[in-house]
Amino acid sequence: MRRTFCGLMLACAGWAADPGLERLEREMARVARGAGAVAGASAIHIETGRRVSLRGGERFPMASTFKIPVAVELLRRVDAGDERLDRMITLAPEDLAPGSGTLSDLFNKPGVALSVRNLLELMLLISDNTATDILLREVGGAAPVTARMRALGIMGIDVIRPTRDLIADFRVSSKQFQTDARDTATPDSMASLLALIHERKLHKPASAELLLDILRRCRTGEARLKGLLPPGTEVAHKTGSMGRAGRIATNTNDAGIVTLPDGAGHVAIAAFVKDGEGPLEAQERAIAEIARAVHDYFLFVR
Repeated sequence: MRRTFCGLMLACAGWAADPGLERLEREMARVARGAGAVAGASAIHIETGRRVSLRGGERFPMASTFKIPVAVELLRRVDAGDERLDRMITLAPEDLAPGSGTLSDLFNKPGVALSVRNLLELMLLISDNTATDILLREVGGAAPVTARMRALGIMGIDVIRPTRDLIADFRVSSKQFQTDARDTATPDSMASLLALIHERKLHKPASAELLLDILRRCRTGEARLKGLLPPGTEVAHKTGSMGRAGRIATNTNDAGIVTLPDGAGHVAIAAFVKDGEGPLEAQERAIAEIARAVHDYFLFVR
C-alpha cells in the first residue's frame, strides 16, 4: 500500500534520460548560483513520478522543516490511539524555547494549557519552537521520529535534537553546524516524504487531511516557494531558517506541495540553502525561481 522512498526512486528511473528534465536541472543549477550560498533542491511530479534534483543526495540542515517529520510521527500516534488531539498540556516556564514569541507572550499570567492540536498548529503555522519541543517530548523524543522515517524507507532524514539544542549549538559554532550530520535531510528524502503526505498513505483520512490543511495555511516564507508562483497557487509547505542576523541568513529552507492548475497534478519540492553569508533576499529569490521553473515545466510538459 505504501509508496516508499525506494519505490519513488524506481518510479523515477525511467525519466532519468529525459532531455527536458536535464534542461530543467541545468536551469535549477543556474538559478541556485544566485543564492550566494550552497543550494540544493529536489522536485517530484507526484502523479507521474518524474523527478529533478540539484544536490539531491547532499545533507542540509533542516532547521524548522524538521517539524514536518515531527508532525508525521505525532499523527501516527493519534491514529494508533496513543495520543489525542484534544488532550490538554499544561505549559511551564521552563518549557519555553528560543524563537517562541507567541507562547512566551502567554506567560504574562500562570496556568497556560493548550491542546495537542493547538500545539500542532502553532508548530506548523508560525513555527513556534516551544510548541515543537513540547510535542517532540510527547512523542518520546527525536528517536521515534527518525525511526518512523526509516520505517517508511526514507534514509535521508535524521531528527536528533529539540529546537532548544539546535539553536544553542548553532550559536556555539555556526560553521560546525553546517557540517554536522545531525538534524539534516537530503532534498531527495524531504521531497519523497512530502509526496507520501500528499498521497495520504501515512495516516488515517482525518489526520492526513488535517496535516495538509495546516501546511496550506502556513504563515511563514511568503517569498520562498510561493514567491514567484502565479497568484492563488495552492502551496502546502513548511519553512526553516537559521542564522538570521537582520537581513543576513545562513540557512534558508522551504519544503512543500504545489498544486498545478488545469489538472496538471502536484509537485513536491524541497529547497535548502546552507553556508550562507549574504542577503536573505538572494536566498529566498533562488528558492522562488527554482519553484517557478519547476512549476512551469511540469505544467506545460505532460
